[in-house]
Amino acid sequence: VIEQFIDNLERDLRETGEKEIPSSQIGHLIMKKLHELDDVAYVRFASVYREFKDVNDFVSELKSLLSNQ
Repeated sequence: VIEQFIDNLERDLRETGEKEIPSSQIGHLIMKKLHELDDVAYVRFASVYREFKDVNDFVSELKSLLSNQ
């Protein structure tokens, strides 16, 4: 599963045709793909990527996640 995730991520990045891709764009793509794959992995990554400051940030993200299901 992990190798397939990485392969798909690399393919999507190559398909942009860009020589350089900003890390912010890569981060957003990872979040999108994790959201599709595994909600727990998505929230864990989002907590670091978005620099959650406290539990309220987690709760807010979880509420958003649950309302979109």
